[in-house]
Amino acid sequence: MAKVIEGLYYSESHEYVKVVGGAGYIGITDYAQHALGNIVYVDMPEVDDDIEVDEDFGAIESVKAASDLKAPVSGKVIEVNEALEDEPDLLNKDAYENWIIKVELTDTSELKNLMDAKGYEAFCAD
Repeated sequence: MAKVIEGLYYSESHEYVKVVGGAGYIGITDYAQHALGNIVYVDMPEVDDDIEVDEDFGAIESVKAASDLKAPVSGKVIEVNEALEDEPDLLNKDAYENWIIKVELTDTSELKNLMDAKGYEAFCAD
């Protein structure tokens, strides 16, 4: 079973949000990185870009497939994880430590539409 961490918010497209203050760290779940296999490239938005809930904000390429990244929440990009430009496989090593983007949350009520750890575990088990 893939690792699921308590206290994060999870989307059906296998992204997570870790909320710290008014910011959200967005990345892919351990389940997603296992499904993708060896990740070779991460396409990320620019700082100051706005992302909208359920819209694509980037993509991940692995040796198996390419997958769009869907925004689990809306916000303004305040940081991108530049380490992923040189080492995209950091997502394979620890998907939760290696977030993809950090956003300033524009509507925290959107978090209510995401799953908690228990809900996500059940979702992945189906």
